[in-house]
Amino acid sequence: MHRQEAKMNETAVELQLFENIKPELTSFCYRMLGSIDDADDAVQETYIRVWRSLKAFRQDSSFRTWVYRIASNLCLDKLRQAKRRIRPVDHFDPAASIVEPREMLPDSSWVWPAPDFSENPEDIIVRRDTLQICFITLLQSLPPRQRAVLILKDVFEWPSKQIAETLDMSPAAVNSALQRARETLDREKLRSDEFSMIGVEPDRELLARYVEAFEQFDLDALVALFHEEGRMSMPPFAMWIRGKENLSKFFSLTRWHCEGSRFVPVTANGGYPAFAQYVPSGEDDTLIPWGIHMIEVRDGQIYHVQNYINTKLFSRFGLPARLHR
Repeated sequence: MHRQEAKMNETAVELQLFENIKPELTSFCYRMLGSIDDADDAVQETYIRVWRSLKAFRQDSSFRTWVYRIASNLCLDKLRQAKRRIRPVDHFDPAASIVEPREMLPDSSWVWPAPDFSENPEDIIVRRDTLQICFITLLQSLPPRQRAVLILKDVFEWPSKQIAETLDMSPAAVNSALQRARETLDREKLRSDEFSMIGVEPDRELLARYVEAFEQFDLDALVALFHEEGRMSMPPFAMWIRGKENLSKFFSLTRWHCEGSRFVPVTANGGYPAFAQYVPSGEDDTLIPWGIHMIEVRDGQIYHVQNYINTKLFSRFGLPARLHR
């Protein structure tokens, strides 16, 4: 009886340990998969496998290493048949003519933003740059196993021996994969217009002016905030806009849909400021979810508005399903 109670207590302790590392595990899976929905699924499946396999856990490695081994294998399985997730600006030319966007790609095509994984300020500060959308997109350029090695080594700062145990590799193979991953990432950085802006937080006053101009739909004031090479992208639409003149045309064209919008401030991808856009429902005095705006700044002006049009994100960010005017 005492042995059974001790075993039950041991199980409870280990499952609590899982809950303690769940935020960082979710952030690992998100970096691997580029989608918070896929990351949540992977973490939930990891929990189920941990719970089912606790009796088989022989403690020949740490509990954390064992959990990450399960999660890593799940992510690698998911990525085996998956296509690389992208952003519109990295793989398509800017719109040649300004029309309402039509062509959409599946959700599985895109890198999506994520809410913060922990309420602990220390967790948010540590390597927050590696959670920004641009870096998550760069990670997707790596083969899955190299991606896992680089995340565990350069982001989580694990020793090569622990990474080798987690990914069932030799330490030499880990170091080789890490070198190749770093070389690939360095090449991809050179092609990225926005990598140099990682870690640069937008000016709060500029963000407030963006929200005010958009909510009032003052087109002149809105467009004036953009850099001459300013851009707007709108996953899941492949189309994206570049240049003040084209942005002005696009905002005019979509006025019927966006006028009367309201924004709710949120934080995403490591505490980065963002805004949830609600648009008029067209039926009553309520507003309904539309997109999450993440704004990148260059030289004190808006360089890129990434408007993630995915209403499923709103519940994950803890946002209401409707707003009243």
